[in-house]
Amino acid sequence: MNIPASLDDMLKASVMRYGPREALVVKNQILSYSELGLAVDKMAKQLQQKGVAKGDRVAVWLPKQIEVVVALFAATSIGAVFVPINPALKPRQVDYILSDCSATTLVTTKARSVLLSAGWQADAAAPLLFNTTSPPKTQVDVPDTLAAILYTSGSTGNPKGVMLSQANLCTGTVSVAGYLGITQNDRILCVPPLSFDYGLNQVLTALISGATAILHDYLLPNDVLKVAEQYRITGLPGVPPMWSQLVDAVWPAALAGQIRYITNTGGRMPRAVFDKLRLHLPHSDIYLMFGLTEAFRSTYLDPRLADVLPHSIGKAIPYAEVRVVRPDGMETADGEAGELVHMGPLVALGYWQDDARTQARFRPAPTCATSVTLGTISVWSGDTVVRDKNGFLSFVARHDDMIKTSGYRVSPTEVEEVLYASGQIADAIVTGVPDDTLGQLIVAAVSSKNGEAVNTEMLLKFCRQQLPGFMVPYALQVVPDLPRNPNGKLDRAVIAQNIKARHNV
Repeated sequence: MNIPASLDDMLKASVMRYGPREALVVKNQILSYSELGLAVDKMAKQLQQKGVAKGDRVAVWLPKQIEVVVALFAATSIGAVFVPINPALKPRQVDYILSDCSATTLVTTKARSVLLSAGWQADAAAPLLFNTTSPPKTQVDVPDTLAAILYTSGSTGNPKGVMLSQANLCTGTVSVAGYLGITQNDRILCVPPLSFDYGLNQVLTALISGATAILHDYLLPNDVLKVAEQYRITGLPGVPPMWSQLVDAVWPAALAGQIRYITNTGGRMPRAVFDKLRLHLPHSDIYLMFGLTEAFRSTYLDPRLADVLPHSIGKAIPYAEVRVVRPDGMETADGEAGELVHMGPLVALGYWQDDARTQARFRPAPTCATSVTLGTISVWSGDTVVRDKNGFLSFVARHDDMIKTSGYRVSPTEVEEVLYASGQIADAIVTGVPDDTLGQLIVAAVSSKNGEAVNTEMLLKFCRQQLPGFMVPYALQVVPDLPRNPNGKLDRAVIAQNIKARHNV
């Protein structure tokens, strides 16, 4: 499969080749490839009529629906930049993203738009499109090849925008579609949010292959299985918490012969979960994958090896090169832990308007790199892994304090800021404790304000009002005072240890 020059070229080729076939399905709404092409052209014209120009950021804040996919291709077809926003985020988080990327246009519903602090106005001719009342406050230089900005939580509190180029998206699409062997006979259930690079990749790999992408949001595990049977799903992606829920559900008998493959990323799948899945899907290929938004996708394990190496994250995907290096940039020995470094055309362009974090994370490739030119920029993941004698990688830990829960990376600082905003506490530290189902549970240690009692029920209620469900603390620990280091700062490491000790970890 050739790598398209752009998403626009990719879609046009698929429309020409697969015209009448089903491209997208959402509940009772079905779009063929030809109809998708027409919808994209229509929205592209609407965006241009609004004055959207090359490099402008077009944000989308919608539930998982066909318009999200249409907006992606419409924006990139006119040279604008697509910014998908997780529909589960609260208005204050959406406000931050819109301001940070200086969005000129927002695609959303009227009901959602009125929740935002910025002055978004509806266009009567296109009820899903909204414009700001004034031009963006900051004029910024936009890389010529920039196609999308995906926001992911950062360790400093505010989410960071990862800049993905046309080459990143197209190369990643061809790579994943290739090793998964996706064809026009596949029907892929797109469960992860499309603001997540994993979720976005499900749609792109389907569309480049002539397959059908079924967009679905679920509340209960049984919903996934019912929809999988109803829509004759052959490809089922997921994250560890979803698999942990599904393995104990009652599976329709038809799925064992229907599902060709499943994929897992966003955390290691526990062996007990893997074994139960194998009982449900004895003939299906199980792809264990690993990646980060900054490299779009990194490694996968050949499904023929999944039963014997279930803890491995495999080897580099096609078009990528990965190395395990020491702090000095030299490659580690087999069995020696080191940092995973990603190289090649899947490495993102950096962080939007954040030179300091870009320079810290995106650095010249280590000298042990083989397929890239010396000096080429690579992404240093901050992930510790080990390579065995056969070149297979196993994940060890993350260098930073990010919490991995329900397939999401959650910033402790962002949750702490909400706890402080409640006005009920003096100090707060948030950390994660291991959990077999969710990966980690979010636990907060808080100190009382002026010796006053902390109403934990009210505090958690406030968190639920301000945060999406996956970011709400599982538990609160109230203490008289939180330890500080000699500089007067809260000692995050000591507090995290205390939290884990209370949870017997």
